[in-house]
Amino acid sequence: MSAHHHHAHHVEEFKRRFWISLALTAPIMLLSEMIQTWFGLQWIQIPCQKQLLSLLSIIVYIYGGQPFLKGLWQEVKAKQPGMMTLVGTAISVALFYSLGAALFFGGMDFFWELATLIDIMLLGHWIEAKSVLGASIAMEELARIMPTTAHLIRGDETVDVPVSQLKKGDIVIVRSGEKIPSDGVVVEGDSHVNEALITGESKPVGKRVGDRVVGGAVNMEGSLKVRIEKTGDETYLSQVIRLVEQTQKSRTRTQDLANRAAGLLFYIALGAAIISFIAWALSSSPYFALERAVTVLVIACPHALGLAIPLVVALSTSIAAKNGILIRDRRAFEMLRAVNIIVFDKTGTLTNGEFGVSDVVSFIKEDELLRLTASVELNSEHAIAKAIVEYTKAKGIKIPQTETFKALPGRGAYGKIGGKEVYVGSINLLEELKIQVNDPRITALQRQGKTVVFVVVNGEIAGAFALADTVRAESYEAVRKLKEHGLKVYMLTGDSEEVARWVAQELGIDSYFARVLPDQKAEKIKRLMEEGNRVAMVGDGVNDAPALVTADVGIAIGAGTDVAIESADIILVRNDPRDVAKATEISVKTYSKMVQNLWWAAGYNIVTIPIAAGILSPLGFMLPPAVGAIIMSLSTVIVALNSQTLRKYESGEVKVLAKKILATDPVCKMKIDPETAYSKIEYEGRTVYFCSQICEEEFKKNPRKYLK
Repeated sequence: MSAHHHHAHHVEEFKRRFWISLALTAPIMLLSEMIQTWFGLQWIQIPCQKQLLSLLSIIVYIYGGQPFLKGLWQEVKAKQPGMMTLVGTAISVALFYSLGAALFFGGMDFFWELATLIDIMLLGHWIEAKSVLGASIAMEELARIMPTTAHLIRGDETVDVPVSQLKKGDIVIVRSGEKIPSDGVVVEGDSHVNEALITGESKPVGKRVGDRVVGGAVNMEGSLKVRIEKTGDETYLSQVIRLVEQTQKSRTRTQDLANRAAGLLFYIALGAAIISFIAWALSSSPYFALERAVTVLVIACPHALGLAIPLVVALSTSIAAKNGILIRDRRAFEMLRAVNIIVFDKTGTLTNGEFGVSDVVSFIKEDELLRLTASVELNSEHAIAKAIVEYTKAKGIKIPQTETFKALPGRGAYGKIGGKEVYVGSINLLEELKIQVNDPRITALQRQGKTVVFVVVNGEIAGAFALADTVRAESYEAVRKLKEHGLKVYMLTGDSEEVARWVAQELGIDSYFARVLPDQKAEKIKRLMEEGNRVAMVGDGVNDAPALVTADVGIAIGAGTDVAIESADIILVRNDPRDVAKATEISVKTYSKMVQNLWWAAGYNIVTIPIAAGILSPLGFMLPPAVGAIIMSLSTVIVALNSQTLRKYESGEVKVLAKKILATDPVCKMKIDPETAYSKIEYEGRTVYFCSQICEEEFKKNPRKYLK
């Protein structure tokens, strides 16, 4: 059974135990003497009433209390008593004393307190389990990135074989638009490869004979012949998967506040019960002393404590969701309030993740430059050519057809338009044409690490295009808000030093790490943490998965890859980096409310336990079990009402967002904002939105499977 299915089973188990125990609690309460007295139900009398009451209570104790009894044993064995120890002890003492009182020596029983405590604790754990979703299916999503088949060359023919059958030394063909099946070396062909999903490099990387390629990367144009050098667990992507698995297994979380409070309360209650029993045994009957001791332990039953955290969790999770923030790991969300460094991935997080035209330097009329350049590039499948054509179309400029076109491998392209000879290409093309350019604007663009494409018209330099991953408009405000809150902002990227420096300066980022591969990203996060920092990592790609699970808090951009989403603790549905600051603010408010609830819940016990033990008996006051039960119920109500005050943090903006209708990705069922969706397609008269490239590809394989 996978970890994901195990987690789902865990949630269903608490749900089932809660409803069955609740159903059995109804007759227990109706048959309990105390409840009958309170509500005038003494007329309810049946044969063998005490025996039936005892039997029903034993069933609830064994079935509903099983998780807590098991937890008690584990905590005692580990010598770390906490919530399970307190609950397990309370229900066990309540049951066995009540059985004795009902069947043997008489006195007040605690059957209904036993049943309601189990119900409330099961409800609390059910709510908690639902709010904490595992990141285990990240591994399954990582595997889906790889193609399932490869075009293997056997002699003079090409056959399609499963990728799992590839061996070292096999030669495969990778056509335009296809994914490279496994790690290897190019033995024939010249192309550009998009490795953004794997390494974080935003711009396509040129590949020619002798260059290494990574499995899962996309061949952008032309065909490549690749000799397979690594298969299975040896591949780069498999190493990333292994790193994510290791980090998830070794990752530690801060101990739950409620559990620590329950541990302390266990020692207080046990000590008070023992002291109470000894004191009353010396001055009264053993039966009365036992009743006092049991009353102490039952009053210590943490009804309010059991709901103090889950209620806030459920409410804050809902409020965060209305702000476009999905919480997968509660304790990580709580920890977000304490982080002092936010580390952003660059590509697709602070930037748009799209290789486009960022600057145009023109020595002729700009519209004319765009028209001539796009006319030549219209004939090319190159990623740079497509970006220039799209930029020109966006300007509303009509693109003419070339009279003549010729590709210049490794240099660029040539075309003839309206009698004008136009060359478009790299600096190598200018050197071949013996043309020099000393414009400071172009030099500045090159220093920023941008890809610069030159245009020559009739033997004269006509202009240049700079292409880069463009900065998101929202990123400026996101960085500013975080710094206003006293947080340091760092950036990790697989891009060059020049590109990283330019983006960092543009956004006012405190520090950055450039040319960082996925395993190195995790190492950078570890280093920051070892220096005593609390670190949150924000990313959207496969390359970010190890860093996301390594950081104290992992935050994924919702429109990124499913792998990042499944590896993260918090997901930003709206794909807006400004929501990082918003999530931090909600975390602070949520934690504050949790602390208030814990003080009230634990404080109630600390005050009532001595009274239940009889500390006020010299003044003639003994706390009856019935009154203790009423106070216990009242504390639960107060905790519930206090939790509801979180709703005041639902601002007007939040309420508007809550009313907005979100689309549902048909593959992963995630709610997404149509305006920030990764992509959309029209299918059989309806618009289908996707949160990632993976989901879009899965849908296209079998649309009807997801639109039943």
